[in-house]
Amino acid sequence: MRMEIEKVLEAMKEDYKRWSMMGRTVHQNVDKFCKDVEIRDAMIENYCSGLEVKENSRYWKITATNGGGTSRSVSGFIVKAGDKKFREGDMLKAAGWAAPARNFARGNVLDGTGFENARWTGIG
Repeated sequence: MRMEIEKVLEAMKEDYKRWSMMGRTVHQNVDKFCKDVEIRDAMIENYCSGLEVKENSRYWKITATNGGGTSRSVSGFIVKAGDKKFREGDMLKAAGWAAPARNFARGNVLDGTGFENARWTGIG
């Protein structure tokens, strides 16, 4: 299942890159443009390298860095083993630091559905 989770991380990274490019502006000043590109590239690198997956007893927890990388937030959970309500591989939105929202699955990594719900802001 680790390879499927990597696909979720890649979808989040690509969404962040798309989002960061939407804010680009055309500058008359070449120096300002170069500085903006450097900052944007550093932010993309910070986000992409800050994504982590931790294995808990029931879920895989995806976390990301915020801002300068000094704090972390939960981006979502993936079910390790099925239970009464969810199947193995179901993608769940985070309800808090330690628990997912158990109202409904946002997709499943094993059957390839819901990758569009894996955005840079989290699974939702």
